[in-house]
Amino acid sequence: MKILGIIPARGGSKGIPGKNIKLLGGKPLLAYTANAAAQAKLLNEIMISSDSKDIIEVAEKYQIKAPFIRPANLADDTTPTVDVIKHALNFYHVQKIYFDAVCVLQPTYPFREKGFIDACIEKFISAGADTLISVVPVPHQYNPHWVFEKNEDGYLISSTNDKKIISRRQDLPEAFIRDGSVYVIKTDTIINDNNIFAAKITYQLSSPEWYVNIDTLDDWKLAEEKAEKY
Repeated sequence: MKILGIIPARGGSKGIPGKNIKLLGGKPLLAYTANAAAQAKLLNEIMISSDSKDIIEVAEKYQIKAPFIRPANLADDTTPTVDVIKHALNFYHVQKIYFDAVCVLQPTYPFREKGFIDACIEKFISAGADTLISVVPVPHQYNPHWVFEKNEDGYLISSTNDKKIISRRQDLPEAFIRDGSVYVIKTDTIINDNNIFAAKITYQLSSPEWYVNIDTLDDWKLAEEKAEKY
């Protein structure tokens, strides 16, 4: 299976200006994802999609290809990720270069254990899925079966529409949240469904120890703490 690794990194971050190349633990945030991608053996090509020349310059220092500058209309904070991926795939398609799947690696999730990207790709292939997402477990106290919503009468109802509330922690089903570390998606799913999520979604567990998805200054402070141990 031929897989394209895409690192999406736009320049216009509002919460933390310039965060993709801001120094974390003595090196640009982007460097963590670039290094992890370079170590992956199952990515046939690794590239960055960015509208920022500064980000591209840093990426190239870490041997990440920047075959184009992303157009401005695909670089605002409302641009769907699927549009960014389709733009990259089309760039290669014009050159008659085709990929069976893409692996999206967000630089805002800097800490990936060695071999994790390859493990995700192997799971994606063996599961025969359309999409793989990396996940971390939801603590039992936040399990969706223990989350309530207010109905129109002002009473609480189960968010999962359970007729009988599960009372014991041991009886709760496993639940997960996507952590943003790795997405692997079939090219056909992206092109035909215009979506990164499909009917058959599999998952790979990440280590909660390294979970941080940087969006706010508090996230950055947490990342600084983790960077000291990474």
